[in-house]
Amino acid sequence: MDAAVVIGRGVPHGAEQRVAELYWEAFGRKLGAALGPPERGRAFIAGHLHHDRAAVALAPGGDRVVGVAGYRLGGRALTGGGVLDVLGAYGTLRGLPRVALLALLERTPEPGELVMDGIAVDPAHRGAGIGSLLLTEIAAIAAEHGCARIRLDVIDVNPRARALYERHGFSAVRTEQTPYLGHLMGFGAVTTMHRAI
Repeated sequence: MDAAVVIGRGVPHGAEQRVAELYWEAFGRKLGAALGPPERGRAFIAGHLHHDRAAVALAPGGDRVVGVAGYRLGGRALTGGGVLDVLGAYGTLRGLPRVALLALLERTPEPGELVMDGIAVDPAHRGAGIGSLLLTEIAAIAAEHGCARIRLDVIDVNPRARALYERHGFSAVRTEQTPYLGHLMGFGAVTTMHRAI
């Protein structure tokens, strides 16, 4: 456990690009078809963040984000940007297919549920317990908002993340085969997991 890391809430102003880089490093395989190329995707994410929808891990000194866990609650997620934003950034012809792909990834919370977008940790800081600290903070946020459970999806090509979630009390409730996304987004199945609060 990296004792020097400080866990906070909200993306610090000025750290938008850093958070976008972490998210792209962790989820670029999944997001690439919808928001690529990478430079453009990172810029889109950075420009459409909802700062208050994240728990963050800050390096000693508190000036660098080394981990982030985004979540969706109250109709907003860490990563934002609607149809018009996508069309404005990519143009109508290239934007419409991207909007359709992003819609496949959209997850709306049920009443009393917080949906996690995922955890991204700087590769240089992995193995130090940051993911566990962020999950603990997300659980605290869910409890403070009166949520009965946390829901997340994990893709079949990320067994390390699934193992982390299972260690923190998440259980698989269903697995959906997505062969149509295998070539396009790099995964062929998505498992939904729940954790009671």
